[in-house]
Amino acid sequence: MKQINRISILPLILIAIFVTFLTNSGMAKSRDYYQIQVYRLTGKVQEEKVDNFLKNAYLPALHRAGIKSVGVFKPIETDTLSGKRVYVWVPFSSLEQFAKIQDVLHKDEEFQMSGKDFLGAPFDLIPFVRKESILLRAFPDAPNFILPNFQTAPSTRIYELRSYEGPTENLFRKKVQMFNEGGEMKIFSSLNFNALFYSEVISGSTMPNLMYMTTFSDMESRKAHWDAFKNHPDWKKLSGMAEYKNTVSKSVILFLHPTDYSDF
Repeated sequence: MKQINRISILPLILIAIFVTFLTNSGMAKSRDYYQIQVYRLTGKVQEEKVDNFLKNAYLPALHRAGIKSVGVFKPIETDTLSGKRVYVWVPFSSLEQFAKIQDVLHKDEEFQMSGKDFLGAPFDLIPFVRKESILLRAFPDAPNFILPNFQTAPSTRIYELRSYEGPTENLFRKKVQMFNEGGEMKIFSSLNFNALFYSEVISGSTMPNLMYMTTFSDMESRKAHWDAFKNHPDWKKLSGMAEYKNTVSKSVILFLHPTDYSDF
């Protein structure tokens, strides 16, 4: 009986050793976490205060903390939210890094000094109305973000942020599966959509939902890419599959420009 028990646990030991080897060797890719901060503003005065804080205090502090690529975006001029929202995208390599960042910033004397007018603004001169925070985890088939590289001016680039809300948890899971095992992301990749990230929201106000961002050199390029996607035979086949029907109850699409101080 003892001999049988030793044999039965041997495969488990071998699996544990193999997983440890993959992790230590870097072959097993860890999945990124992302935070999207949304500043809600009353107008130009607050927008300038947020810009000054992000450019001269917040982004430099994140860079010192080892986060080198931070995206800052604003709605395009024709959007009714133009001048009333600022979106900040921050990537983290782990939940631990995310959990520690506030303590890191609190102890950063340079950040506290350069951001003092914003951080310590009086109650009757607030620099923003409210700030929302959305926490996301990268999809398994897109575990790490990929920075776009365009030669066009930031004011003409289009960063398209999409949010797909699911009617139920199980139907939402089907949509996540559609992106990963179903191959939807592979179609985007084959058409050079220059996606920054694909992710599931793990803490936010409109769950369950997923969010992803595709990027384009300009609006004309964006239209051409989506026309090609809609007409792609693989997408027509995938979107026609019964198992993926009714997996999205609401979609929110935002067209954004990067600010001139955004890292990309």
